[in-house]
Amino acid sequence: MYLFTVVGNLLIILAVTSDPHLHIPMYFFLSNLSLIDIGFTSTTVPKLLMNLQSHSRAISYGGCLTQMSLFITFACTDSMLLTAMAYDRFVAICHPLHYSCIMNPRLCVSLLWVSFTLGLLESLLHNLIVLQLTCFRTVDIANFFCHPSQLLHLACTDSFSNEIVMCVIGILLGVLPASGILFSYCQILSSILKIPSAGGKYKAFSTCGSHLSIVSLFYGTGLGEYFGSALSTSPGNHVVASVMYAVVTPLLNPFIYSLRNRDISRALERFHTRAFSVFAPAASR
Repeated sequence: MYLFTVVGNLLIILAVTSDPHLHIPMYFFLSNLSLIDIGFTSTTVPKLLMNLQSHSRAISYGGCLTQMSLFITFACTDSMLLTAMAYDRFVAICHPLHYSCIMNPRLCVSLLWVSFTLGLLESLLHNLIVLQLTCFRTVDIANFFCHPSQLLHLACTDSFSNEIVMCVIGILLGVLPASGILFSYCQILSSILKIPSAGGKYKAFSTCGSHLSIVSLFYGTGLGEYFGSALSTSPGNHVVASVMYAVVTPLLNPFIYSLRNRDISRALERFHTRAFSVFAPAASR
């Protein structure tokens, strides 16, 4: 599964970078989303596979903090990129005449850096909260990675104030972006319904269907797991949700975009043809 995730997302990156037709904002964000997804799943899955192979679930304190920091950075950056992609679709469908002017390369790069900076900021805030804890009741984490809210539940001291802070962070960097995406798609749906032809409606919605699928899966499981872990005293109940948004979503991302997006499918076919034409003569010699 991990291999499929990495290879699938790498193919998306190669298809976008190698095809000049895909050098537009939509696919700029998609290729960076694939790159972030590789880092996202690489933060947890290799350690999980190593634990299964060695029959040991141990992780050092420093390793736990590092894993938590990287996980939060990639997860928040993923969330912000999905928001940027929703804004891109909003401008493309609701303001098509001004699209090239608004979604210029400078804005696209700025949105990418803002996404990554917010990811680092959220990671830093969670680290500052966890580093305040000096005593733990137990060292068993009921998950396959070091989740910050579950570390708080292991603390000897009352962590209610820290949980409130984490909920506020989740609202600012999770709920607000999700609300922005929801608003964008409400405006997009309103614009699509005004298109007179059925073919035009299908073409407009087809450019958003793949993104909407990923958004629903990522935010539906991610926000539920985040707030559920922060407020619940039974963190083991949220392992399935953790697997869904930390492992399954990055795996499905390349499949959804390649199957539902004709541009990506054609780019992958052209990339395969070029690669075969290069390596086939060399192999015959």
